Amino acid sequence: MYLDIHAHFAEEGYDEREELNKIARAGVEKIVLASDTVAHSFTHARIAAVNCGVYFTAGVHPSECAAYSQEARQTLFALCAEEKCVAVGEIGLDYHYPGFDKQKQREAFLSQILLAEQARLPVQIHSRDCAEDMLCILREMKTHLRFGFLLHCYSHGAQMMDDFLSLGAYFSFGGVTCFHNAKKVCESVKRCPAERLLSETDSPYLSPFRGEKNTPANIPVIVKRIAQLREEEEERMKNQIAENALRLFPKLGG
Repeated sequence: MYLDIHAHFAEEGYDEREELNKIARAGVEKIVLASDTVAHSFTHARIAAVNCGVYFTAGVHPSECAAYSQEARQTLFALCAEEKCVAVGEIGLDYHYPGFDKQKQREAFLSQILLAEQARLPVQIHSRDCAEDMLCILREMKTHLRFGFLLHCYSHGAQMMDDFLSLGAYFSFGGVTCFHNAKKVCESVKRCPAERLLSETDSPYLSPFRGEKNTPANIPVIVKRIAQLREEEEERMKNQIAENALRLFPKLGG
């Protein structure tokens, strides 16, 4: 079973029905629509509710944390109770662009980790240009992450993987693995324990085909590349990823 554990549809210009048909033709059986605002969480919940094999996360992205409030938290908690909400996310830290509010990001991140614990859900984590702070927060919050967490589109390098693994991390990789200059990511793919590795696209971003809009239909291309990097059989890799996804996100089995 091919899975895309992290894609975005809300306000991304997809023809919903056409895209879902394309994904099915590619053999991708399950996708998780990752949300970055409350509004997008609602949009993804609607899409998931009426489409077989589509699931969603509820959460506020660090770049959108100015809009995070107690009211937003209550709304997200209600969404977490829906049958096809598999995780809280994507949440985390992002220090890439100038003008970020480090304290506000931290507050929103911690609050949503506690929300996930209350909802008995894992979390999907966005972590960009913030490796040391991320590691510190995950260590600090380790006891509240008992339902698991995923570092999506992992980019902090193979040398830091053991630190995150010690806290229980899973890692997902996407189209960047197909880039010729992505040595750091490819080394992480090789080093990642087989039982902690997942596949994603982060659609519509980071297509394995430069210059094209990404789609969950590209998952077979990504899984093939991951298998090549790890010198494993593609079918075995596909099955391992599916097993990992169902372990971390039990509601995917529903």
